[in-house]
Amino acid sequence: MRAYALALLFAAGAAFAQNDLPAAAPLFAAALADLDDKPAAVAAYKGRPLVVNFWARWCAPCREEFPELIRARARNKARGAEVLGIAIEDKTDAVREFAKAYEIDYPVLLAKDNGITLMQALGNARAGLPFTLALDRDGRVVYTKLGGMKRADVEAAFAAALKR
Repeated sequence: MRAYALALLFAAGAAFAQNDLPAAAPLFAAALADLDDKPAAVAAYKGRPLVVNFWARWCAPCREEFPELIRARARNKARGAEVLGIAIEDKTDAVREFAKAYEIDYPVLLAKDNGITLMQALGNARAGLPFTLALDRDGRVVYTKLGGMKRADVEAAFAAALKR
């Protein structure tokens, strides 16, 4: 009976956590720029499993997770998954050079003045970095994490995005 009660509490907690995930609409509606400073839209990635990572050049934990995001993208690309980096920056040239120096091979967009508001709309009330979320093929947020991601976290994000 005790095991059943614990299982029931765990299931209720998992369902509650799922219901607490933010809507992805603000992400798909956001005005972002690409590395050529041209307008870019996350909506172009609808229908694909996405791991979206918010970062900044000055953020040390952000830098630490780039290699694992790059490796995980390579492992999951054949399954249709994509990583999308969103820099909380406004200097396109500086972000382009930074992405090149860190060998970031996935799409990078700049949030410019919209970054803080966008992260808050996606459930990151404190607008801390790094901030990562995963979206499934239907465009639903299925995973969020505030703070640096280790390999297990990155794998969990991809697993959630790819789950059918």
